[in-house]
Amino acid sequence: MLTLAIDTSTTAIGVAVLAGEAEPVRAVVLDARAHTEHLAPLVADALARAGATPAEVTDIAVGTGPGPFTGLRVGLVTAVTMGYALGVPVYGVGSLDALAEQAFAATGDDVGEVLVATDARRREVYWARYAHTPDGARALGDPAVEAPAQVPEHTRMLPTAGRGPLLYPDAFPHAVRDVLDVDPAVLGVIARRRAAAGVPMPVEPLYLRRPDALTTAERAAR
Repeated sequence: MLTLAIDTSTTAIGVAVLAGEAEPVRAVVLDARAHTEHLAPLVADALARAGATPAEVTDIAVGTGPGPFTGLRVGLVTAVTMGYALGVPVYGVGSLDALAEQAFAATGDDVGEVLVATDARRREVYWARYAHTPDGARALGDPAVEAPAQVPEHTRMLPTAGRGPLLYPDAFPHAVRDVLDVDPAVLGVIARRRAAAGVPMPVEPLYLRRPDALTTAERAAR
């Protein structure tokens, strides 16, 4: 079994190859505005360093966000296109879910809840709250996009993963150290676990906002 995992929902453009029990091979670039340019070379690099070819990929996991429209779409379209070309399943995993599992791994078993807050631009964050369960991080509600000050205060006091604390340290004072962006290998592990449990994983993007660009009809209706 060889899983290709892709996430483009945050500042990091991340790819991982998970082959059996071997240590995942990761290829990551930090560039929030060049997903199109970086993603295909990262996929090729990760597969090459794993000693694998595209034809050996058995399934693909892709982060479904939330994230900015353009970057997120690059990852989703790439995953779906590769899945179609290779004839393998494509699994959608919430990107905040991966960050929550990274946060629990970094904080230890004593922490029961964490907050994930990522950069949504426009001085807002994508955020969701998670509980630690034996089956991994469980979301305690749907993800949202809001200004940091609009996130409930008691929630903002939780250990917080993502770039939210880096950008807004006064709003999120308890950063989970070194958990800023999605680790694509963690995303791949979640997809494998859910696939084994028969959990549906539709590839549906979580934009949470409408795109800035409007159709002709939408502009005319204004």
